[in-house]
Amino acid sequence: MSLKNFLKSPVFFKQVGIALVIVIVVIFILLQWLDFFTNHGEKILVPDLRKTTVENAQEKLDELDLEAVVLDTVDFNPAFPPYTITEQDPLPQVGVKHNRKIYVKVNAGGYGTIALPDVLQKTYRQAVPMLKAVGLEEGTKTYVPDIAKDVVLEVKINGKKLKAGDKVLKASKIDFVLGDGKVSYVDSTDVETPNSDDSDDEGGDK
Repeated sequence: MSLKNFLKSPVFFKQVGIALVIVIVVIFILLQWLDFFTNHGEKILVPDLRKTTVENAQEKLDELDLEAVVLDTVDFNPAFPPYTITEQDPLPQVGVKHNRKIYVKVNAGGYGTIALPDVLQKTYRQAVPMLKAVGLEEGTKTYVPDIAKDVVLEVKINGKKLKAGDKVLKASKIDFVLGDGKVSYVDSTDVETPNSDDSDDEGGDK
């Protein structure tokens, strides 16, 4: 049978039809396989992991085929319990696919220590911004007699006197002892001095 006659024969069309069916079946099976292993079109809502420990967060994520990855430990935030998650990416309720990594940041266990800046002999208005710049807070103010008004004479924590460079916990409240400005300079004429004539007399007696 010639090629021309074969291409027009029922046998040819039958074989073409069988081949098309096989291709369609293979494509269908392949799509089902991909859908099964990649969960095509299926989204998982990310749970809210904030204020939970990394261990508890991972337990939640394991149930959803997700994974927690700790990026960093951040400075202590009192709004969150120690060693709990403060930030996450993606955010809660965002739809993701299976096996997605959820990146988190963890709260420190407490405040770190910092060096007390030198605020002695500074005015109160100068000292407060210096404290806040390093993460400290202003506490109480006590006034004592002194020439300079509102100048820092001492700083304390819980009654303990501090000096520049002392280590204190971040967010501590620093109490101030300030001058009240009510003491004036003593006039030099009021100061009692030895009489020059008496000195001369004493010299003459010798």
